[in-house]
Amino acid sequence: QVQLVESGGGLAQAGGSLGLSCVLSGNIYSTYIMRWYHQAPGKQRDLVARINFVGATYYADSVKGRFTISRDNAKNTVHLQMNSLKPEDTGVYFCNAQNRYITSREHWGQGTHVTVSS
Repeated sequence: QVQLVESGGGLAQAGGSLGLSCVLSGNIYSTYIMRWYHQAPGKQRDLVARINFVGATYYADSVKGRFTISRDNAKNTVHLQMNSLKPEDTGVYFCNAQNRYITSREHWGQGTHVTVSS
C-alpha cells in the first residue's frame, strides 16, 4: 500500500553535485527506516546510506564525507545529497522503506538514474 517515488537523478560532471529525493505516499501506516541503494551497470545493488526515524545515520565507506542522507518526517520525504561525485557513482539509485515494527515489510521505489561523466 505504500509507494515510493524517487526523483532528482540526471547528468553531472565528476566533482559536481546532485540531490535525490524519495517521497512516500499511499497508506503510510507506520514509521520506517529509510535506505538508499546504488546499483552500478552490471553490478549488484549495494547500500549507500541509512537513516532511522530519529535521524541516526549510516554510510557506506565509499560515500562517507561525500553523501548526506536526511529526512523530513512531516513531509514523508528522504533526501540524499551527493557531492564530489565520481564516475563510479553512476547507476540507478533506489529508495527503500523498512517498517520499523514489522521488519519483514519493505517497500521499494523504481529508481532514479545518475550519470557522472569524467
